[in-house]
Amino acid sequence: MRLLLLLIFTVAVRAADPSTKLGAGKPNVLFILCDDLRPQALGCYGSPHVKTPNIDRLAKEGVRFANAFCTTSLCSPSRASLLTGLYAHQHGVVNNFTELPPSLPHWPARLHDSGYATAYLGKWHMGEENDAPRPGFDYFVTHKGQGKYFDTEWNLNGAGSKLIPGYYTTVVTDLALDWLKQRDTSKPWALCLGHKAPHSFYTPEEKYAHAFDAVRVPYPDTAFALDGKPEWIKQRITTWHGIYGPLFEWRKKFPDSSPAAVKDFENMVHGYWGTILSVDDSVGRMREFIEKTGQLDKTIIVFLGDNGLLEGEHGMVDKRTAHEPCLRIPIIARGPGVPAGKVESKQVLTVDLPPSLLELTGTAPLEKIAGKSWVKLVRAGDPAWRTAWLYHYNYEKQFPYTPNIRALRTDRWKYIRYPHGPRFDSTPDKHQRELYDLSADPDERRNLIADPAQAATIAELDKQLLAEMATLGLTPATDTMPEDAGIKSELPDQKIR
Repeated sequence: MRLLLLLIFTVAVRAADPSTKLGAGKPNVLFILCDDLRPQALGCYGSPHVKTPNIDRLAKEGVRFANAFCTTSLCSPSRASLLTGLYAHQHGVVNNFTELPPSLPHWPARLHDSGYATAYLGKWHMGEENDAPRPGFDYFVTHKGQGKYFDTEWNLNGAGSKLIPGYYTTVVTDLALDWLKQRDTSKPWALCLGHKAPHSFYTPEEKYAHAFDAVRVPYPDTAFALDGKPEWIKQRITTWHGIYGPLFEWRKKFPDSSPAAVKDFENMVHGYWGTILSVDDSVGRMREFIEKTGQLDKTIIVFLGDNGLLEGEHGMVDKRTAHEPCLRIPIIARGPGVPAGKVESKQVLTVDLPPSLLELTGTAPLEKIAGKSWVKLVRAGDPAWRTAWLYHYNYEKQFPYTPNIRALRTDRWKYIRYPHGPRFDSTPDKHQRELYDLSADPDERRNLIADPAQAATIAELDKQLLAEMATLGLTPATDTMPEDAGIKSELPDQKIR
């Protein structure tokens, strides 16, 4: 009897001990995702104008990835890749109107199953009209579509639409902090905070509305260096995605060459920068709370963007293309298991984030994904790390300013193909391709595709592109694209997503 009582007592004590709970002892995860964030708009990535002390502090305390890239430069596909570790053609979110399949595994759900409290608050944007909770999260707060910089209508964990007055960045931060304040600290948590900023239409809060009035912003000199570029790039310059288009409603209808037109471009950039200052404030508030509650040393913080953005380069605005400003994203990671004060120069991708976070938290990995954990890379180096990767974008007939794109980026070269038919064309027209030597021409000024001296390089890169595609399940026979793919000679103005 005494032995039985002792056994019952031991079981009861163990059940009450937090260390025996599922997930106990694992680090927390704070995942902060921005929208359309150019790395060069952050202080730690070299901006001379945009001061981001809170984001910069994270970089000093952790790892800043100097060469991080998205695999599809479009909001919804990239967000799905950041959750699943898969390319767009693998997870199925190939445009901004498609739901993430609810049965598809992703890293927050994997953490949830291993004992984490999980929450998503902010812009989700996979399923344009759906603001309902998604699988894998204990708490889910989002809105339909893009949301608004002021007075967004939120669905608070399935309770229905509720307008919350105020500036988006401040409101979503308040909601995130409210959730954290209710946490049982004996159980690890994973919080995904999805900012709208700095996505168009760029609207700073009042305190930052004039923060950059004294900063002159001319068109970049690459804006007019279009000789040798494909014809579709030249056609795009006066469309919604060109520098002589509406500029996300900052254009005041002045002649293209007038000083006032240049001022419109400058004002657009000022608005973009202003929204980032509020994001930096948010990062500071989140970090301060975690530190004050004694959780900083046991919390992995990842700050990043979903895709890059063109701001006048090659005569374009927006994203989607395979040019460097579209591909490059900021990724900063700090916390347990991550070295401090390091800048990693190897090429890492959006699809690498899920396996990395799962390894850092000691959680079972996702299976059959395209990404690779960078944990070994940042800790000790990885001689087997990638030196080349595939960029993938499918034409959207709703936004017809960018053709189908299949591109290969190596440590030195950028090779871009534009297959316009319903399937990948194995014999592309040389005028519908681009080649850049990034070591000599990082701004992609000179398209080398017609240079006879590069014939052998082009043949090798074309072969390597096909090999990368095949590795990811794409071949000329299986890489299907829209039947109406292609660029028209006259492109109608349509609004961006």
